[in-house]
Amino acid sequence: MIAQKDRFLYRFWTQEKGLSGMLILLCIMHFIVIPFFGGYTRFMVAVNIFWMLFLFAGIIALSKHKKQAFLISIIPFLFIITQWINYFEHNIFILFADLILSVAIMLLLITLVLIKVLEPGPVTTYRIVGSIVVYMLLVHFWATLYLFLFQHIEGAFQIAESNFLSNSDQASFMYFSYVCITSTGFGEIVPLHPLARSLVQIEVLTGVLYPVILIGRLVSDANFATNKTGKNQD
Repeated sequence: MIAQKDRFLYRFWTQEKGLSGMLILLCIMHFIVIPFFGGYTRFMVAVNIFWMLFLFAGIIALSKHKKQAFLISIIPFLFIITQWINYFEHNIFILFADLILSVAIMLLLITLVLIKVLEPGPVTTYRIVGSIVVYMLLVHFWATLYLFLFQHIEGAFQIAESNFLSNSDQASFMYFSYVCITSTGFGEIVPLHPLARSLVQIEVLTGVLYPVILIGRLVSDANFATNKTGKNQD
């Protein structure tokens, strides 16, 4: 690690209890900020800047050396440039570059948290919390894809009308993503395009398998370690 551990954002990545902090931040983001303030563009820009700084801190904290940190940092740097260009000029190249880099950013963040969760050492409660963070990041990942399809493929989704001004498209698809990954299915948002339906199927499958494979395994390992420690003390 090449991070300075006394910095605020670095603490989320250099200490296991930082995983709990990530969970709190994501809960605020998903359940308060996006549903109630997602329609306020300037405010969301400020929020996105915070998450970019958060990502850069993770890259620096978990990279083995400066060269690796520099190479990985190219991804969020290109994302920021693409977002800036897309604000002033719209064309098909910038559109798909923005999508690819958005997906890359989400996958990078998920990978960094997984590295922290699966690093060598005993399985603790914080690591189980970290696996829940990954679960919520997967929700955000699919919400990003759904929003892109909705904005650029007419009729990809059928959405029930809302009378609430605070409701944004981003909030709608964040909600829809949680509905899909938990296999709830209320029916206010219906995927109609074949690609949209395929993505929904993959997310539902992920929502079924992920808790069993990773979260369940971590809980089992944590219980095993606790029981083993108890027997040794006896």
